[in-house]
Amino acid sequence: MTHIPHSLSRRLLAEGLGSVLLTATVVGSGIMAEHLASGNLAVALLANTVATVAVLALLIALLGPISGAHFNPAVSLVQGLRRHLSWPEVAAYALLQVAGCCAGTILAHAMFELPLIEFSSHVRAGSAQRLAEAVATFGLLLVVLGHRREQDAPWMVASWIGAAYWFTASTSFANPAITIARSLTPTFSGIRPFDVPGFIEAQLVGALIALLVAKALFPSVNPSISPGSTRATR
Repeated sequence: MTHIPHSLSRRLLAEGLGSVLLTATVVGSGIMAEHLASGNLAVALLANTVATVAVLALLIALLGPISGAHFNPAVSLVQGLRRHLSWPEVAAYALLQVAGCCAGTILAHAMFELPLIEFSSHVRAGSAQRLAEAVATFGLLLVVLGHRREQDAPWMVASWIGAAYWFTASTSFANPAITIARSLTPTFSGIRPFDVPGFIEAQLVGALIALLVAKALFPSVNPSISPGSTRATR
């Protein structure tokens, strides 16, 4: 498939919009799940997972051809290191991703008539949680860098994130922007602001390890546009 280059403004619009909708889904489905699950955390997490997987696959398929559908500063950073994005582009992507994710939390709160911004008290601390985030982000970036056909990106990324919701202790944030945004909600998907730096550090470490491993595993893989037509995270 031949790609037509898109202007930076169009790519940033796609990144910002995708980040808003992804985060609104993660936070909003968590709020709805809490309301309907009657305290059953397994049911709530399942509902949150299904909604996230569905919207992630959809957004990657829809917006990937425009911006690469990163929605995730860790993905954009790795693409900068691979010289698929310039450093000014990496910075612009990351800014829109963080702003979009925070706006997504505010949008979810508005839809459920909650205070627009309220910091979380949900403790997600400790070495096990940070290890889980490193593993979740490592797997995400390995999929981003290793998938061979663009049409595979939506289901492969969404599948990894859906699985990682359940096998990681942290429920797989795997995304610095959405981690920041989830500190702004006291609901099911929240994270205490104090725990955010540890999560982000682990996510970046996982992403960089994935870059090294991908170079060894997939030396001939070079997806056209920002390889990633994949991206994301939660």
